[in-house]
Amino acid sequence: MTPAGGFGRGLLILLCGALTATACRDSSSKLSPTHKHVGVTLLTMQHPFYQELRAGMEDAAPTRDIELLITTAEFDSSRQANQIDEFIVQKVDALVVCPCDSQSVGAGIAAANQAGIPVFTADIANTSPRGTVISHIASDNVKGGRQAAQLMAQALGDRGKVAILSHPEVASVADRVRGFREGLAAHPDIEVVAELSAEGKRDRAAKVMEDLLQSHADLAGVFGINDDCVLGALAAIEAAGKRGKIQLVGYDATAEARARIAEGAIFGDVVQDPRRIGAAAIDAIADHFAGRKPLPVIPIDVGAWTRESATKK
Repeated sequence: MTPAGGFGRGLLILLCGALTATACRDSSSKLSPTHKHVGVTLLTMQHPFYQELRAGMEDAAPTRDIELLITTAEFDSSRQANQIDEFIVQKVDALVVCPCDSQSVGAGIAAANQAGIPVFTADIANTSPRGTVISHIASDNVKGGRQAAQLMAQALGDRGKVAILSHPEVASVADRVRGFREGLAAHPDIEVVAELSAEGKRDRAAKVMEDLLQSHADLAGVFGINDDCVLGALAAIEAAGKRGKIQLVGYDATAEARARIAEGAIFGDVVQDPRRIGAAAIDAIADHFAGRKPLPVIPIDVGAWTRESATKK
């Protein structure tokens, strides 16, 4: 996975108000008059993961005669609902949703269904009983959680108390946490003593970590469900003068996290491939348009990144 990118290709989209509920078309796209319009509502454009996912979609869309209309909800489920409503009004040919809330998003998906618009989810699933999704494209997050558990076991030498910085409203995170707990079951001397929501945000994670340092003085490890969580926790740990005393395992392996792994501040990360997720989402949509039924779930493999990984490059 490469670090944050796609800014050149995505600049027009960003300048056209990507932080609002108004979609923007790239007028420079060389597409045929019969191309399809696909509305996209992302969780955020502030994270490198989603910048890469967007870039993967942008790379693949022209080859499939698809024009993307991209918006971002910035963790706001109400904003995302408005964006879905706007896409319905615009009568887009398909929707890609990266839900802010895996339960509440069901209402918007159901509305798109009623309008005859096929819906696809990427990275984060719809877990509501409402709404039908053609295909969900995401990392194998249960497997990723298990890999995070293996990294934690290596970091701790199979013994110690750990905390999880979670984000329970998001289905992909729930899968990561489930996989992490399943993986730790093979390491009975590692105990999860706390699971707290940091909302996937760095500033929130720093505050939660400050509280954990007070309530669990013997904490040995922390699993952050994304790199903003683990980097926020690291900031609090370093401010408390406890760097090296608490092992950290993250998820995403962004460029910033890899740099901190290389210097030993973070033990390791689970690696995702957001560009591949974005491209696979476009492929699934194109298959649907062509009358080929895509798989209901398209898992994208994950890997692990440690200090040793950098030396192998």
